[in-house]
Amino acid sequence: MTEPFQLAEVPRLSRSTVDRDEPVRTDPDRLAKLWETGLVILVDRKGRTPVRAGATELAPRPTTGELPPDAALLGEADGVGYWAVRFEEELQEGVPSPDSAWGLWSGASKDGEEWHDLRTTGALLSDTAAGLFTTAVALVSWHARAKFCANCGTAVERRNAGWATHCPHCGREEYPRTDPAVICLVHDGVGVNGSHVLLARQPIWPPARYSVLAGFVEAGESLEACVAREIAEEVGVAVSDIRYLGSQPWPFPRSIMVGFTAVTDGTAPLHPADGEIEEARWVSRATVREALVTELPDLKLPGPTSIAYQMIKGWALAD
Repeated sequence: MTEPFQLAEVPRLSRSTVDRDEPVRTDPDRLAKLWETGLVILVDRKGRTPVRAGATELAPRPTTGELPPDAALLGEADGVGYWAVRFEEELQEGVPSPDSAWGLWSGASKDGEEWHDLRTTGALLSDTAAGLFTTAVALVSWHARAKFCANCGTAVERRNAGWATHCPHCGREEYPRTDPAVICLVHDGVGVNGSHVLLARQPIWPPARYSVLAGFVEAGESLEACVAREIAEEVGVAVSDIRYLGSQPWPFPRSIMVGFTAVTDGTAPLHPADGEIEEARWVSRATVREALVTELPDLKLPGPTSIAYQMIKGWALAD
């Protein structure tokens, strides 16, 4: 009997192996030791870090001196503490890819060392490296946007090894924000897994780039209700049989993508939302399978770093 499809693999940015023991973040002696024997992952203002071995491994720096106040503890593995620190120097920008869905993400330091963005390298990294880089980008990005108290506007102080801020004026504490967003693969319900999948493209994407539909969860809204609302708003169809698939952090700047699948009538007319969806189309399983192997002139799928890729691949490989 055919089973409902699942994600093809664990989403590439959901992999993590380090110990994120919360009590350690408030233990000064333990933090000092982890810094003394630790490694630092530098992250620049565009979310890039040094890489090596063809962008398949990170290139962290050994710690030096005293523990700085702006260092954030990412976790511990085999007695080694991993830290994130923002890199303030400007990099020499690389040549932009004409097919980049996100713009320019490569760069080089003065000594020629390569720096790459998480979206470019996430699928290439080991489980440990992917988890560290994802957390580093999330924390560095949050601190860059949370320098002042949301209550009184006073400059805040970092606490808990970078996992909290404290306002010295009004005492308000803040913790890293994560904004939930749903992402849904809609199929036509023919058989258990459908025969066609609904793909769409945004106007700002490179030509022929298509993906599944997504949107942010609103205040007071359940994840399932968000799925139904977003699909209706973006392509004008009603969905049913909403089912959870998995999730992946997406720290650009602070999201978590919660993956679902749903069913709609494949004969219902599609009405792409003006300004948001340039085109929506039904694509057969055979065509998606072909596009997973080679980029087609009229169909380019999301990169393997995204949960969207794992959703589409999982659907395509199902019966």
